[in-house]
Amino acid sequence: MRADAQRNYDRIVEAARMAFRERGYDTSLDQIAKDAGVGPGTLYRHFATRDDLIDAVMKSWVDHVEETADKVLTHEGGPRDLLLAWFEEYVRLISVHKGGPAKITGAMGDEQSPIRTKCQVLQAAGGRVLDRLHDEDAIRDDVTPIQVARLVGGIATVADQSGLDAAAVRPMLEVVADGLLT
Repeated sequence: MRADAQRNYDRIVEAARMAFRERGYDTSLDQIAKDAGVGPGTLYRHFATRDDLIDAVMKSWVDHVEETADKVLTHEGGPRDLLLAWFEEYVRLISVHKGGPAKITGAMGDEQSPIRTKCQVLQAAGGRVLDRLHDEDAIRDDVTPIQVARLVGGIATVADQSGLDAAAVRPMLEVVADGLLT
């Protein structure tokens, strides 16, 4: 990619990151182009669809998911504490952008989704936490990473759309955790 094209690409991704964080994933792409200081044609040359742009914004986020799972797995306390620590981090991870929880949760298990690899990273990270709990016989045998992602993602979606804070979300996460633990 030419240097000027790379600069435009980077400016578009950064403008989109800020727009998604402040206004949500439905923000006008023309407004994102304007915020980036480029024309709409430049944006569409780099990103044919909104989902392509969302995918580019989420790339750096993937590494953070792995780091977060590693951190949670060092958490001290019992199985319930570990599971709730993961749930709270999971909600935080998918709630970085307004509308993110619904977008990510809705894409879980959808092999056609442009963000399927991001969903797979989330499921794998959650799977590591669940594997540890399975090894400790602390969680039901029939619990899968995609089920947990959808359950916790549903709570995050409600919180995102209703403006609930962490104190209001925690009791809902506790209900889910108590239903999964043996």
